[in-house]
Amino acid sequence: MSTLSSIHLPGMILALLDTKAYPDLPEHIELAQTQMSFVLLTDTYVYKIKKPVNLGYLDYTTLGKRYYFCQREVELNRRLSPDVYLGVVTINSDEGKVSIEGTGDTIEYAVKMRRLPHERMMDVLVVQDKISLDMLDRLADKLADFHNKAETNESIGAFGDVAMIRSNTDENFNQTGNYVGRTISQEKYDAIKTHTNRFLEEEESLFRQRINDGRIRHCHGDLHAEHICFTNGIAIYDCIEFNDRFRYCDVASEIAFLVMDLDHFGRADLSRHFVQRYVRRSNDPQLLEPINFYKCYRAYVRGKVESFELDDPSIESEQKKDIEKIAGDYFDLAYFYTRPRPVLLITSGLIGTGKTSIANELAKKLGLVVISSDVTRKSLAGIPTTEHRFDDFGEGLYSPEVTEETYQAMFREAEEIVKSGASVILDASFSKSKYRKKAEEIAHQHNADFFVIECKLNEEHIRERLLRREKEVTSSDARLNIFESQKGAFEPFVDVPESRYIAIDTAQPVNELADKVGSAIPVVIQ
Repeated sequence: MSTLSSIHLPGMILALLDTKAYPDLPEHIELAQTQMSFVLLTDTYVYKIKKPVNLGYLDYTTLGKRYYFCQREVELNRRLSPDVYLGVVTINSDEGKVSIEGTGDTIEYAVKMRRLPHERMMDVLVVQDKISLDMLDRLADKLADFHNKAETNESIGAFGDVAMIRSNTDENFNQTGNYVGRTISQEKYDAIKTHTNRFLEEEESLFRQRINDGRIRHCHGDLHAEHICFTNGIAIYDCIEFNDRFRYCDVASEIAFLVMDLDHFGRADLSRHFVQRYVRRSNDPQLLEPINFYKCYRAYVRGKVESFELDDPSIESEQKKDIEKIAGDYFDLAYFYTRPRPVLLITSGLIGTGKTSIANELAKKLGLVVISSDVTRKSLAGIPTTEHRFDDFGEGLYSPEVTEETYQAMFREAEEIVKSGASVILDASFSKSKYRKKAEEIAHQHNADFFVIECKLNEEHIRERLLRREKEVTSSDARLNIFESQKGAFEPFVDVPESRYIAIDTAQPVNELADKVGSAIPVVIQ
């Protein structure tokens, strides 16, 4: 959702920036927008006004249509958020004075909602690392119960047919052709399209079985983290009201949307837990078979929708630069989901070389689970991850015995992840050849591709980073006085094939490095 300046705003929207236009006379008005709507936020309420646009898959071009879809939005969203959606209100004009629920002619309609606390939104909480496993369990249970009760019949089931799914995917590719070279490369566009069509062709019996099992339901249709709020229970809002075919879908597609979004935030560990809980609660283990296909589809849809905003004259050029980056990230994620095999990556390098930064950035770009040696080491010791233990090199928490235990714990967790078909990155120094070899063995044993990312940085920059880090709240205990000791104990790279070795200079911006590493990891290895 984008914020706005007054440039290019319709007169009605400008008038609604005046607090006197509201029946409760709020103190503040905030304005945001999507491609489809203007959103006005007061102290207590939210008013959502549909734009008079025809985007092909929706048509809001007449007042009558906008009124109908406002009513439909309230009706559908009350299924999961009955206390949030208050109704449809009029926007009136009386001798040029515009007001909500006022006097005069009705010139527009708005959906009126109770304002939810921004700080409790899932997309906010996940960035702050405030999503607990219990919260995920409650969310999975709520969705499983919702899907179990959701309407299904022969007509809805038809939306799970390969022909119907293909019409949706073909529409995606047709609508994004203009963005090739801007938010998605030709290579990735072609690869995703080929993968999508091949899966639909080869797995037709799977889709038919999903229909026969009643897994095609009347769903939410737009289930991602921005539409979930953990407050007085769980509010799931802003479902798709404008097109039935986007709500009538396999529950696997619905779940894949949220799972993909958590991956996009770099929290594939949370997405794995959520899926496991949902599968148990819904008794739908077959969901795991098409979920990567649907994750690819959903990531592509998000990349498409973000790209559409580039054509909106209401959005300023500086914001469009950010939109291009977001759209590109979603398309990159969709591309990575086409991998036929999981990948196991390890970072390697001296302290202060940016291993954790690149691991976390790659997790967002490629949907990787991150296993951190710093976090694992302290978890094994039973101490908070941000509590510092400044033991000397090779002593205490950093003794050879504790280090060995830490790596073995990381390897056990990584093995479970790649066995399930998911991808993982191990964030550690990997200064010893034996640990690199062990990671490679695990990859080979479980049909995963293996890569080493060596992080390099000149010593002047390392020293600057370590001095800064001493003042920061992190899980790392790295500091300057152990740098020389670690450097002397670091074993050179003589055991990693050149095709699986990626060296990066971490003085460069981390997003550029992630692009470089992502490009160096082919989806299909010959």
